[in-house]
Amino acid sequence: QVQLVESGGGLVQAGGSLRLSCAASGRTFSSYIVGWFRQAPGKEREFVATISRSGMRTNYADSVKGRFTISRDNAKNTVYLQIDSLKPEDTAIYYCAADPDVTPWAIATTAATYDSWGQGTQVTVSS
Repeated sequence: QVQLVESGGGLVQAGGSLRLSCAASGRTFSSYIVGWFRQAPGKEREFVATISRSGMRTNYADSVKGRFTISRDNAKNTVYLQIDSLKPEDTAIYYCAADPDVTPWAIATTAATYDSWGQGTQVTVSS
């Protein structure tokens, strides 16, 4: 497993932006698919975005398409989630997750796929 630490969350006004970071340590991060998930109070954890090992393939939840951008810098063992045009309904704890995969273009949208999780970072959007 790889150890993951999220950062970059905070309190922002609607329409604002944040960049979340997911820093990894412990193993070769470039061998891992990475996903971002979020959990709002009283709701189930939901998929947000995923990126392949190489960074060449990404996928987003419909609710965030056009506003969120996932990227990675394998040299820095870090994955980013740029969040623009924030809405109050984006308020949640955001988690990154990683799963090793031999396929450079594989992605994963299901939480059960991932075997390593960070502790989460809180994003709060005020209206």
